[in-house]
Amino acid sequence: MRTGTFVPGEATDAELLRAHAGGAPHAFAELLRRHNDHLWQTAVRTSYTREDAADSLQDALLSAHRTAGSFRAESEVRSWLHAIVVNACLDRIRRNKTRRAFSLTPENMPEPADERDDIARLEMSMVVDRALFSLPPDQRTAIVAVDLEGYSVSDAAAMLGVPEGTIKSRCARARQRLGERLEFLRDPGNRM
Repeated sequence: MRTGTFVPGEATDAELLRAHAGGAPHAFAELLRRHNDHLWQTAVRTSYTREDAADSLQDALLSAHRTAGSFRAESEVRSWLHAIVVNACLDRIRRNKTRRAFSLTPENMPEPADERDDIARLEMSMVVDRALFSLPPDQRTAIVAVDLEGYSVSDAAAMLGVPEGTIKSRCARARQRLGERLEFLRDPGNRM
């Protein structure tokens, strides 16, 4: 690896992070280019709104930029960044201390639609997102990491800094709550 110059694919994530901590000007930008999509999706899935996700991601990236020298390589760089993003989202949720409520009335309930209807798929996604965002933040982050992001229970536990049993119980409670909130979808007439 050449100092100060990074060609995509030449340096590992850990090498880029060390180079950034050592003052290389473009190392952190290359690292973000590699992981930006994943980090954005993590922020969106963890936050209540896209605006909060954007703000949390910005806070997280600033934190990662400043604390890169403290990375101990006990996990992958991607996992380290993921944990910073999740923690920034949770911090923002705690700061906001208000939960947005969605009023479901007959006027704003989606109508049943064709199987191939793109609008219906979007509406179904919104219904599932509402159910997901109704979960407490600790349960939501656990189920997003395990069921949506595909991390193992042990990886999720390491990223979130809690024991594996805690991740398992949070996921179980989240699945139960989601099942209750989405029970109405078992009726084929309610599917979009």
